[in-house]
Amino acid sequence: MSKREINHKLVVENIETKTRVDSYIAQNLQGVSRSLVSDENTQIFINGKLVKNSTKVKNGQIIEIKYSENFFEGIEAEDIKLNVLYEDEDILVINKDQGLVVHPGANNYEHTLVNALVFRYGEDFSSNFANEVDDDEEGDVDEDVSLIRPGIVHRLDKDTSGTMVVALNRESQRALSQQFKDRETSKIYIALAKGYFDKRRGRINTNIVRDSKDRKKFTTCSSEIGKFADTSYLVLRQYKGYALVRLNIHTGRTHQIRVHLKSINHPILGDPIYSNEDKIFPNATLMLHALQLELKHPKTGDKMRFRSAMPQRFKEVIKKLNPYIMDKGQQSKYYESAEKLKNK
Repeated sequence: MSKREINHKLVVENIETKTRVDSYIAQNLQGVSRSLVSDENTQIFINGKLVKNSTKVKNGQIIEIKYSENFFEGIEAEDIKLNVLYEDEDILVINKDQGLVVHPGANNYEHTLVNALVFRYGEDFSSNFANEVDDDEEGDVDEDVSLIRPGIVHRLDKDTSGTMVVALNRESQRALSQQFKDRETSKIYIALAKGYFDKRRGRINTNIVRDSKDRKKFTTCSSEIGKFADTSYLVLRQYKGYALVRLNIHTGRTHQIRVHLKSINHPILGDPIYSNEDKIFPNATLMLHALQLELKHPKTGDKMRFRSAMPQRFKEVIKKLNPYIMDKGQQSKYYESAEKLKNK
C-alpha cells in the first residue's frame, strides 16, 4: 500500500446564496466526494487560511484542499483472455468465464479480472481509481477493497458466468456505481434449478445475512436483520426434476439468487455451497449465468443492452433433459393442479 498527497485549487464563482465551503468543493471539484471533504485528515484553506468545513464562501476567493489518498501497488499484469462484448474509452463489457475471480482478495492477488485489466490497459490502470469506493451492493465492502478492484462497479461470483461491465476511468466508475446503487440497471440471469416449481412465476422477498455458522454462506433471515433482497423468476422450461429459470434481481446481494432459490427448495444445479452433489449430473458446475445487462452509458446517457449467449455447460445438460421436457399443455395442467393443492 502506498500513499500520495493531493492538492487542488479552485476559484469561487457564480455564488448567489450562502454556501458552505465543503458543499462548494463537492459540487465543483470533479473526483472529490463530500465524504472525502469531511474526512478529519483533509485540510481546507481559503485565501491561504485554514478554515472549517462550515465556512461560507464568497465569489473570487481561492479555495485550496489538501488530502492524502492510498493506492494499491503490486497488482501484476496477467495476459488473461477476455471475451469482450463491447469496448470504448469509458467502459468495457465482457462475458465473464466461469472460474474467473473478479478482483483480488486477501492473500490472493493473482489470476483475477483486475490482473487482466492491468495487462490490457497498463500499469497505471489500478492507481487511477485510488480512493474511489463504489457503492456496489453485491457483497460487503471490505477495508480498502476499492484499492484492489479498480474499475469494478459490480461483480459476479467466481463460478457465475456472463455479462459484466467495467469502468475505465473515475468518472465512469462513479456514474455506473450510482446506477447500480439507485437500481437503474436491469440484470437478467438464467439458472438450471432442481425440482418442480409449483407455479410458473414468482417473486422472492427476504432479507439476507451472512451465516453465523459458516462465513462462506449466506441465509435468509427476519426483516430485523440482514439486507433486503428482491428476486423475481419465470420458469422457461420444466423438465423431469429440473427447471430452466429466468431471474431478474431487483437488488444485488452476495449470493442472492443462490440463497433465494435454496430458500424455496430449488437449489441451483452444481452449486458447491447451497446444493448437494447431483446424482444424475455429478460433475455439474454452478448453472448460473448473467444473461443480460441493461444500463445507461456513463458519459452519453444512451441506454445500452448487452447479452451473453447461453454457455456450453447449460447446453450439455439441457440436451440430456430435453426428452423429459413438459410441453405447454402439460405445464399449464401441472401449475393449475399445484395451485389448487396450495389453496386447499
